[in-house]
Amino acid sequence: MSFHRFEDNKTRGFAPHLSTSKNALVDGQYLYFNLNTKPAGTGSEPHYHPNELLVFCVRGRINGLVGKERDIITPGTFVVVPPNARHSFKATEEEDCAYLYIKDHTWTPVGVAVDEALPDQAMSIEEARRRTDAGDWPDDAKPSGESTVIIDGFASCFYKVLENLEQPIGQCEREVVINGSRITFGLYEFPRAFERGEEASANEQFIYMLTGTMNATVNGESRDIGPGDIVQISKGTAYALQGKDDNGGARYTGVRSTALMEEMVDAQQGSAT
Repeated sequence: MSFHRFEDNKTRGFAPHLSTSKNALVDGQYLYFNLNTKPAGTGSEPHYHPNELLVFCVRGRINGLVGKERDIITPGTFVVVPPNARHSFKATEEEDCAYLYIKDHTWTPVGVAVDEALPDQAMSIEEARRRTDAGDWPDDAKPSGESTVIIDGFASCFYKVLENLEQPIGQCEREVVINGSRITFGLYEFPRAFERGEEASANEQFIYMLTGTMNATVNGESRDIGPGDIVQISKGTAYALQGKDDNGGARYTGVRSTALMEEMVDAQQGSAT
């Protein structure tokens, strides 16, 4: 399936012992593409995981921590969390928050507390919920060994991409591309008609529409999409994006896997078979 909306997906927690978040996940081959929501005044305890995490705030204000850096995250702010970096995101007291949450498939979405060692095998979402509901986690024995969390050595991980999501689209086409170590994030603005696409997508991609409308065709299936619509593009799939002059412009975020990360995931999956 190439077209989604988060509200059509069942919400669930990834690690209830670490976070109050509810998640509406669209799962790909290489990427987890998710909307993370948290009630006002609540959030996650400091934790870490060996996959890279990208965050893009779409509602509310968030107290963010990555490594030792703290900042207030508002809609239009992008954050990268490097693998194994200590981090925490908590909604401020005024209102609930929501943010796009993208992780690579080298680990599951389930992290571990900063004082715990990583388990030999990543815990699945289903196992985390089952053990939490049964009351035998996190009070059971922790994995042996030392924590591999990283706290020091990061430059700033917070990027102000938009002042707010209501910011008007400018006169010129604009692309803001931020390359993580495993995932690439982009914000794209088109004030007039445009066409983009590939005969075979070089990487897996997810597109999330923020403002305006456009037409998306993926593997021969075509739809007009607007705010809140998601387009999933598998690696090797043909796709085309088209905007018209009379639609008031289009703004969307796009993430794509990198070749390096795809090789890592393919190697892990190959060793598991």
